[in-house]
Amino acid sequence: MRWRLAGVATRRNGWVADADGLNPIAILNGHFPSSTGPQPQNFREWLERSRADVLFETSSLDAQTGQPAIDHIRTALELGAHAITANKGPIVHAFRELAALAQQVKKQFLYEATVMDGTPIFSVFPMGLPATELRGFTGVLNSTTNVVLTEVEKGRSFAEAIRRAQALGVAETDPTADLDGWDATVKVAALAIVLMGVPVKLEQIQRTGIRELSEEKIRSCRAAGMRYKLVCRAERRGEGVDCSVKPELLLAGDPLANLEGTSSAIRFDLDVFGLSIVEHNPGIDATGYGLLADFVRAVKIP
Repeated sequence: MRWRLAGVATRRNGWVADADGLNPIAILNGHFPSSTGPQPQNFREWLERSRADVLFETSSLDAQTGQPAIDHIRTALELGAHAITANKGPIVHAFRELAALAQQVKKQFLYEATVMDGTPIFSVFPMGLPATELRGFTGVLNSTTNVVLTEVEKGRSFAEAIRRAQALGVAETDPTADLDGWDATVKVAALAIVLMGVPVKLEQIQRTGIRELSEEKIRSCRAAGMRYKLVCRAERRGEGVDCSVKPELLLAGDPLANLEGTSSAIRFDLDVFGLSIVEHNPGIDATGYGLLADFVRAVKIP
C-alpha cells in the first residue's frame, strides 16, 4: 500500500494540511511546516484542503456528548473519506447515524481501537463468529484502574499509584474518568450497542468507581488470596441488556484476578460456547496498531 500524510491537527500545533504530502518523521520530531497561506478556520476546511481519503480521529473522549469526534467523523464521511476512530463517544452517542451515513456514501466507519486497543474485539464479529448470539460479556477493560489497584497491592498509596499509571501513559493528567468508572462504562455501552444491537444509554449502566476502596482493604484482601478489580458486565434480558461497572472481589483462581499492570481481558458468553480474549500489558503502540488495522481493512482491495 502506498500512502502519504496529507494533514495533521493538534491542540498544540494547530492545523497543517498539504495534499501533496507532509514529512511524518519531521512532524513526529516536532517540526511542523510553516503555513504558506491562511490557516484553515474549521475542521471541514482543513479536511477539504488535505483532500484526505482516510481520517484518523483521536480527540479526547467527552463521555456525555461524544463531541467533537461525532462532528469530525460525520464531516469526513460527507467529504468521501473513510473514518477511523479511537474515540468511544461517537459509538455511544451516534452509532446508528454514523453507520448509516457510512453505508450511504460507501465508506468505512471503523473503531477497533476504542476497546482493548488493537485487540480484535469488534472485527471478530460477525465474520469470525457468524450465526452466533452474544448473550453477555464480562471483562476488565480499564488499564488505569488495573495499574492503580496493582500498585496499591504492592504498598503504594493511591496518589503514588495514579502517578505510576500516568508515567506509563495509560492515565490522563486528570484521571477522574478512569477512577470513577466512566471510561469503563462508555466501553460497556459501546460493546452492547455494536455487538448486542441494544441502544444502551450511559445512565442505564450501574456505575461505581474504585475511590471508595481503602488502601488497607485492597492489601489485606490480596494477602488473603483475593483481589479487587473493576469488573464490567453485560447480560441480555429479553429485548434489553443489564450492564454494570463496579469493583468486585475476585478469588485468585478467577482469570480476571490474575491480570497485572495494563493488561485487560474480556469473556464473551455465546449461545454455543464461551470465548475469552486477553491483552497482555499493551502500550500506546497497541492503540496505534488498532488504527493501522482499521486502515488496512478500509483501503484494501476486496
